[in-house]
Amino acid sequence: MGLVQRVLNIGQRAPLPLVLSFVITTVVGFALLLYVALFIIAPVPREPLAVEKTFTCVDADGRVRSDQQLPCWRDAFGARKEDAQKEGELLGNDIGIEEPEVFMSLVVPAYNEQDRLEIMLAEAVEYLQKEYGSSHSRAPANGILKRKTGIANGHVPESMHGKVGSSEPTGWEIIIVNDGSTDKTSEVALNFAVAQLGGDANLVRVVSLKHNRGKGGAVTHGMRHVRGKYAVFADADGASKFEDLGKLVEASQQIEDADGRSVAVGSRAHLVGSEAVVKRSFLRNLLMHSFHLLLRLLTPPATAAIRDTQCGFKLFSRPSLPYIIPFMHCEGWIFDVEMLMLAELAGIPVAEVPVGWKEVKGSKLNVLWDSLGMAYGLALLRIQLVCDQTATRPWNRLSPERGTAYTIWSCLARSRTEQSSNPGFSPTTKAYEHVLN
Repeated sequence: MGLVQRVLNIGQRAPLPLVLSFVITTVVGFALLLYVALFIIAPVPREPLAVEKTFTCVDADGRVRSDQQLPCWRDAFGARKEDAQKEGELLGNDIGIEEPEVFMSLVVPAYNEQDRLEIMLAEAVEYLQKEYGSSHSRAPANGILKRKTGIANGHVPESMHGKVGSSEPTGWEIIIVNDGSTDKTSEVALNFAVAQLGGDANLVRVVSLKHNRGKGGAVTHGMRHVRGKYAVFADADGASKFEDLGKLVEASQQIEDADGRSVAVGSRAHLVGSEAVVKRSFLRNLLMHSFHLLLRLLTPPATAAIRDTQCGFKLFSRPSLPYIIPFMHCEGWIFDVEMLMLAELAGIPVAEVPVGWKEVKGSKLNVLWDSLGMAYGLALLRIQLVCDQTATRPWNRLSPERGTAYTIWSCLARSRTEQSSNPGFSPTTKAYEHVLN
């Protein structure tokens, strides 16, 4: 108390300009310290390797075709923005995304899933074939059918919710992202495609990552290459009831904004108290409830209101992808929360939809250590949110239609990546440009 009193006395005797200078210096110093800390700890997702932008499939003649080039809306989207910037135009994410070629894209992250993948694929293909047709019924040429009058911006009448209309792109694709597996995950997927789809085996594409990136990294990589009007990711264990995909599509169509953006989140919250959850260990249930408490405390309102953020069954409308996927940095288990936070910050409507679910053995989740990692990742996301709200809000007020997806988090991680390859690169200037653009 004596030391505090002495400091207060000195402050009272000090000239006002000196006190103001001290306060300003302290605030600026703290901000710089926070920036440096984030610069050091912000996760930096590595850029995809050239071989990771290719896929393997089985053609109509039964031959395995490797090194087929993947279409990438993300690269095309980024190239258009760069070209516009070179011409002096400042564009947000509202420049649009390439038209879809199929109705539904399914992304399956898979790490050593040779024992569980086939069961999941069987359920998925049965539903996709029944609801969205095979390759023979898809739209001609690039997969786009001419829209009829009355259906614009991807909006579908109430009577067509969850179904494919005559003016919609039809068909489907499955992108299996082999996340550095050491078993026969890829072989199992290709063998399944041949056995179950025959001449349509090329609807199943296997993308192999050279090194394991984590579930978040695998999902994000797959989402960069989807061709669907809707893109859903589902866990390889088949725990979610796949036929509930129709519920996600219907919910997504009902909440689409004027730009056709929406996200539908599969939820197991209605199963809390059920036999499957009650039978879990005390530690797992304790950690689950603790994580939910942290979510409510550390995430923005709409994300905090979602009762189940971790269900591996989420659907995205195509126009929403440019506001989420390019800014993903979490590659571990917490990536779901980052997706939802980015959606909220960009003003994208999100619906939580109850889905069927069952416990499946063989989970790769280490309950204790991965829970600690998720708590750490959640803390970083909260810091990112604070930086976004305090640092980018003035520009958001100038261009509210862009949302707040250009976050300081993205700037920092991108700055570190670019600085490593360009010695003359200025992270501060580049971060400013990212926010302004």
